[in-house]
Amino acid sequence: MANSLKITLVRSLIGRPEIQRKTVKALGLGKIGSSVTHNDTPDIRGKVAKVSHLVEVEEIAN
Repeated sequence: MANSLKITLVRSLIGRPEIQRKTVKALGLGKIGSSVTHNDTPDIRGKVAKVSHLVEVEEIAN
């Protein structure tokens, strides 16, 4: 099975460009400290790369 990624928002979106806010929302994150789990796909990896300075990522082996 594919690995999963646990993505946690650790920095505020205040003062960030709109594209970064939309990317964080597309990942399913809202408030600081919120976490989501996604399958490890190139699409998700690309989104995480765009906001890597705002999130923490942990790989979860399934």
